Amino acid sequence: MTTADSALPIAPLLPLTAEAFAAQFQRNLGFDRGARLADASTNDLYLALARTVRHYLMVDRLRDEVRQNDLQAKTVCYLSAEYLLGRQLDNGLLAAGLTEIATTAMASVGVDIDELRAQEIEPGLGNGGLGRLAACFVDSLATLGVPSIGYGIRYEYGIFRQTFEDGQQVEQPDAWLTLGAPWELTRPERAQTVSFGGHTETDAAGTSRWIPGWNVSAVPCDYLVPGYRNARVNTLRLWRAKATDAFDLRIFNSGDYEQAVRAQTFAENISKVLYPEDSTPQGKELRLQQQYFFVAASIADFLDSLPEDFDLARLPERVIFQLNDTHPVIAVPELLRVLVDERGLDWDGAWAIAQQCFAYTCHTLLPEALEVWSVQLLGRLLPRHLEIIYRINEEFLAAVRAQFGDDEMRIRDMSIIGEHPERSVRMAYLATVAGSRVNGVAELHSQLLRDKVLPEFAEFFPDKFTNVTNGVTPRRFLRLANPGLSGLITEAIGDGWVTDLERLRALEPLADDTAFRTAFAEVKAANKRRLNDVLQARDGFQVGEGHLVDVMVKRLHEYKRQLLKVLHVVSEYEGVLSGRIPVADLQPRTVLFGAKAAPGYAMAKRIIHLINAVGSVVNADARLEGRLQVLFPPNYNVTLAESVIPAADLSEQISLAGKEASGTGNMKFALNGALTIGTDDGANVEIRELVGDDNFFLFGMTEPEVDALGRAGYHPAAFYQADEQLRRAIDLIASGAFSGGDRSVFEPIVSNLLYDDRFMVLADFADYVAVQQRVDAAYADQDGWIRSAILNVARCGFFSSDRSIRDYIDRIWHTPPTT
Repeated sequence: MTTADSALPIAPLLPLTAEAFAAQFQRNLGFDRGARLADASTNDLYLALARTVRHYLMVDRLRDEVRQNDLQAKTVCYLSAEYLLGRQLDNGLLAAGLTEIATTAMASVGVDIDELRAQEIEPGLGNGGLGRLAACFVDSLATLGVPSIGYGIRYEYGIFRQTFEDGQQVEQPDAWLTLGAPWELTRPERAQTVSFGGHTETDAAGTSRWIPGWNVSAVPCDYLVPGYRNARVNTLRLWRAKATDAFDLRIFNSGDYEQAVRAQTFAENISKVLYPEDSTPQGKELRLQQQYFFVAASIADFLDSLPEDFDLARLPERVIFQLNDTHPVIAVPELLRVLVDERGLDWDGAWAIAQQCFAYTCHTLLPEALEVWSVQLLGRLLPRHLEIIYRINEEFLAAVRAQFGDDEMRIRDMSIIGEHPERSVRMAYLATVAGSRVNGVAELHSQLLRDKVLPEFAEFFPDKFTNVTNGVTPRRFLRLANPGLSGLITEAIGDGWVTDLERLRALEPLADDTAFRTAFAEVKAANKRRLNDVLQARDGFQVGEGHLVDVMVKRLHEYKRQLLKVLHVVSEYEGVLSGRIPVADLQPRTVLFGAKAAPGYAMAKRIIHLINAVGSVVNADARLEGRLQVLFPPNYNVTLAESVIPAADLSEQISLAGKEASGTGNMKFALNGALTIGTDDGANVEIRELVGDDNFFLFGMTEPEVDALGRAGYHPAAFYQADEQLRRAIDLIASGAFSGGDRSVFEPIVSNLLYDDRFMVLADFADYVAVQQRVDAAYADQDGWIRSAILNVARCGFFSSDRSIRDYIDRIWHTPPTT
């Protein structure tokens, strides 16, 4: 927006009445959908309702835009490859204070608003914790009044819609846009051109110039991000790829229809799916195209928003680009390219600016998850950027030599360019060198990041590393997802907790109040009934009456150790079959899994198959008398999470210590009154410290013990031989009991456990099973269990994403909220 734009008239405020809302709804239904109430479809009604809510939010957005333009405040540009938003209708209604008004308005025109809620399909724009964290953060940025814009990709088909065939994962397109995108505002006039390929040329003065080979158009699709009842609305800008020359009429008229639209098809592939399968060279190239596509468009978009006479030396006063993991790190050479090649700055000045404009969040401890790109691929796709990376690396290594001398081992280990197994660019290293700050996402993770993942960099940049523990938005994951509990809390301590979650501490004394414990237990029981209704309608599943609801929902990866949970289930089942466990002594328990495996991750997909196979056998065996069941609803997403999390009794956070960065599911479950069984890993450490050891089921090796066992030589078969209960469980799987007698089906899993077991499932099994017995005993004391659940809620206010954002502001961004 230019300065002149602030003189434009602002949209008038809409009356906050049911009558005004109903009138706007009917206008949208008629003029936008061409429908009347009498003959409108459910989808017509939903789209009209969504547009009405967006209308109210847009008024605030326009006013906010003018205010921010006048203030010229520093902006947080959050760069993330994914945003797992969840449904937008109730979030918009809640933020704008319109829930009751909309309910009354819809009833006044004879429309059931709950039916319209069910019509909404959540956007397919994210996959797991990384995307959900990004969604929580943009929510908190708006609620705190921080000038910000989220940038990402508007995927046409998301990651995939998961289905099961014979218990095995099958990936289907997530056609989330089929019935319309009412929350999206397409802005073709603000499209950016993004170039790829070609070559560079050097002139007589030694200046390099990029001659691209081809380009695409990046079209912005905006989503409104409302703050909670503060009239602040930020923007999430997602880029959709289109061909710059989409249609060749000459070729079409010659009869070659496929070739006529080839450019369009090629370009649009960039924004088709999230995380395209990258086991092929084509998949790797598409991923790099995606990453550069969205950061190049985003940087150009932000720079275009600045006044024409803006002094770029002051750019760090106006923006901080937050790199959400390594996916957007190619933004570093892109900004340098723009500043030097397009804006005419000298290298030293441009590099000084860039070093103040980026900050990097690392979300992993797994070396293989620290992204690298082959020099061959990067040089072919982005030749000028590779030159820039080489120069950054050359100057950085000169500085390392100046401090440490010619320590070639150190130089090799710190070089942004890796030499083995192929020459490649190490993106985490590039982000660390270029970023003003580098943060981990839990105290333990940040310590391990400094000590084990990037130790040489931490020594070289001692003041660059910091921690910001993750958080979750209480608006979606308590206020919206758990209306029964949020109502009980508000009745007890007022509603200030919605934006100040530490106020939940006031619930602590109520853990000893009999009436409050009774009310809390009734809320939990009601949430289980609600989950049962959802699963029955969605998947034909039923949650056992009176069962402990034991939940493990997260991305399927071996380090998260879904296999450990499966082995526990199999061990319990085997115990009943062998007579070791009298069926009457079996704690009634429903074990609920939710997980997607990456399409090319064969072992993860085998584990999904095993979970479903175990569930099929266990659930059908009458000898268990319905006291143990395994449910695995496909396509776990935010919508389902909002029913699962409030109903959970036990939260499974059982990754191998030292492997999980933080986790946010652990926080959501604890805030909703589930007790955690977990290792001292990620944010589990901080949860345990806050809720107390008596209200947390700790098991397993610590990170130093894991490290020591690995160094001494880990032999999983020795644990198998030494533990009869473990041996019986694995042997039952190996026997074909869960595969129709075919021993070969799960043989790869059994062999992996016995001869590899990289994440030490067998080493932690005995302690895990012993602590699960403590869980059974504790759950039998329902009064004590409910007391612990209340204390979990009361003591987890720290895990608000609002607190996380305040930490980012104080430690990294220095972007205070505006009024």
